[in-house]
Amino acid sequence: MDDSLISLFIDDEMNLDEKIVFVETVHESRSFTQETITLLEQEKLLRRAPAPMPASIQVELKEHRAFSWKPPWRAWLQPMAGFATAMLLMGLGFLLLPQQPVPVLQSEQRFVLYLPQASQAKIVGTFTDWNPLPMEKIGNSGYWSLSLKVPPGEHRYSYLVEEGARMVDPTIAAREHDDFGGENSVIIVGGGDDPLS
Repeated sequence: MDDSLISLFIDDEMNLDEKIVFVETVHESRSFTQETITLLEQEKLLRRAPAPMPASIQVELKEHRAFSWKPPWRAWLQPMAGFATAMLLMGLGFLLLPQQPVPVLQSEQRFVLYLPQASQAKIVGTFTDWNPLPMEKIGNSGYWSLSLKVPPGEHRYSYLVEEGARMVDPTIAAREHDDFGGENSVIIVGGGDDPLS
């Protein structure tokens, strides 16, 4: 037998087609009809109002019940606590989710050095992670040049010339002594003070 049909019938959850199938099944099967009636009798018992509690028990319960005053704000405290918990979890979820990195807009910077007697020139700085990058000689003009993408911010750099000798950029006035007794040029990229922009 299909007990789900009986359950749907009792709970009044059938559409018209299911009701037709149910009536046909009740009509054709005596055992299905009996099972349906048995379950309907049980449902009647379940839906009956509970029997009233004897007065002696009610009095006894009243005597043992402790005084409990519920403040007027207590009715909305639980929903507010649930809301606050949900907001906290959402905030934590937002913080713990992997964030898309914000692209750093780098600007093209051209570094030029006039050093006609040099056979090589390199640049090192915070924007190269202090790794020397070779500069290009511009024909027989005596100029060396290199264009790099440099992130915004304050940067320190210097040039390496013949046999690793360091020199500051002669076109940049801002300088700073380093921890090794040398000197670096200081530029600010992306701000109004950027001398190379």
